[in-house]
Amino acid sequence: MTSASSNDIEFRSVTKRYGAVAAVSDINLAVPKGAFVALLGPSGCGKTTCLRMIGGFEQPSEGDVLIGGAVANGIPPYRRPVNMVFQHYALFPHFDVEQNVAYGLKQLRPRLPSGEITRRVGEALEMVRLSGFASRRIHEMSGGQQQRVALARALVNKPSVLLLDEPLAALDKKLRTAMQIELQTLQRDLGITFVLVTHDQEEALSMSDLVCVMSAGRIRQLAPPQEIYDRPADLFVADFVGKTNRLPAVLDAAGTVRFANGAAILTDRIDLPAGAVTVALRPEAIRLSRAAAAGAALDGTVTHRIFLGSSAEYSVSVAGLGDLLVSAERHGQSENDLVAPGERVAISFDPGSVHIFPA
Repeated sequence: MTSASSNDIEFRSVTKRYGAVAAVSDINLAVPKGAFVALLGPSGCGKTTCLRMIGGFEQPSEGDVLIGGAVANGIPPYRRPVNMVFQHYALFPHFDVEQNVAYGLKQLRPRLPSGEITRRVGEALEMVRLSGFASRRIHEMSGGQQQRVALARALVNKPSVLLLDEPLAALDKKLRTAMQIELQTLQRDLGITFVLVTHDQEEALSMSDLVCVMSAGRIRQLAPPQEIYDRPADLFVADFVGKTNRLPAVLDAAGTVRFANGAAILTDRIDLPAGAVTVALRPEAIRLSRAAAAGAALDGTVTHRIFLGSSAEYSVSVAGLGDLLVSAERHGQSENDLVAPGERVAISFDPGSVHIFPA
């Protein structure tokens, strides 16, 4: 069944079981046409299973997977308008670059003329900036170049959806950052839907239009990257995406949060029931001062400092609350702007920067 749809991919009440184990449970997901979506979560959360169901390598136990408005259940991978770039690229080592990229085209029936295959391979290599590398052997290519060959091979068939299974995991940090920019540029230029699986939160936040955070086979939040970070839907999302401090507290009916050490802040979270809560506070939302600061809710002692060049991270021991992680931008160019371990400090933050969840 086919219907007009603004979504390239839809999951409708999809469950995938392996024996008695449910890898994915009652997933509902819509991926708009031309979007760059990241499936983000820890190992075993179900994100790769979702990707494999889109690609046709797995079939749902319950529910429907739709591609372009058509139910794709039971359709094999080679009949779907989808291609995948695998984590380890899966290139043929005995083929050169041109033969690797042309492989999928040569499997099409009816067969394409050889001139057409050569033309399309050339276009795909130009897309990934590998023109002139057609006769190069795979073992002669760097990791970044091999990744681009894998991309060209996936794009040469002009898929509606490109699936990326942790394609940057094997690259070093500098090359990974460069390839993130290249993938974003390529996706914008082509206008096709990209679905990326990753456990790297920085990668998901920096590359995608939408982030789908998963845990234990379920979607915890689907939203743009900034919303995921600034307005996490629950404590798991707040804890998994970025760094956060978790502080036990009690919320009263007037919206006052009281910490275990007696400090209190007034919030606007009167929508939550009064009682025990967990306050999530980002390290960069905390202001650190050597002197007592106006509005400071807490004070403590710096126990550790990690120097990061333009910023520094501190571990601050607060009586009754334990250790807090604080991230502070440097405002000077001397060591005097760095707080040393052993120094007493005041900690302050805006009440609006805290996230409050039921304990």
